[in-house]
Amino acid sequence: MNPTIDPQWKPVAFKEWQLVADALVAGEQSVILRKGGISEGKSGFQWLHDRFFLYPSLFHEQTEQVKPGSEGKNRELKDPASTIEGFEHPVVFSVFVETLKTGRLTNWEDVLRLDPYHIWKEEIIRERFEWGDEPGISYAVVRAFSLPDPWILEDRKTFGGCRSWFGLPTDEGGGWQDRLSRAEATVPSCGIPEGV
Repeated sequence: MNPTIDPQWKPVAFKEWQLVADALVAGEQSVILRKGGISEGKSGFQWLHDRFFLYPSLFHEQTEQVKPGSEGKNRELKDPASTIEGFEHPVVFSVFVETLKTGRLTNWEDVLRLDPYHIWKEEIIRERFEWGDEPGISYAVVRAFSLPDPWILEDRKTFGGCRSWFGLPTDEGGGWQDRLSRAEATVPSCGIPEGV
């Protein structure tokens, strides 16, 4: 199954940890949780789009903030851009996501029920849940697609900052349409949560 995209769709990206992107395409995760950051505005974080590319954020501390891999070992953070030539600062868009359901949880017990569907450690999610004026966290149950031929773009200022969403150029890096037509849907071995 390939993603269904309207030809008029303008590509957007959602910032997420590289380890989470890896877990989504490995089938170890089927939920994305987000509190939102300083630049999200007065209304806080919102699921503004129902389909998007993942912008893989890289920082070494994320390896300590996720559950061990299936073999019980710490997960290894790999930079997919490290092997790309011809770019000064490449960004590799190799994961595409469609949301199946979105919402906001304000009860910690409801958040705990999502634990089998993501790789974050409980204390990291608890910290995010309690951050700010009122407890809560946004969630999206998702379907992930792996791009066998990643879309590679040069990094730029418009991709930066403490925000979750940003637009992508439509006509760079050889284009995204053909790549999405060959994207492969991930089967989540962790399952899909019901009743959230």
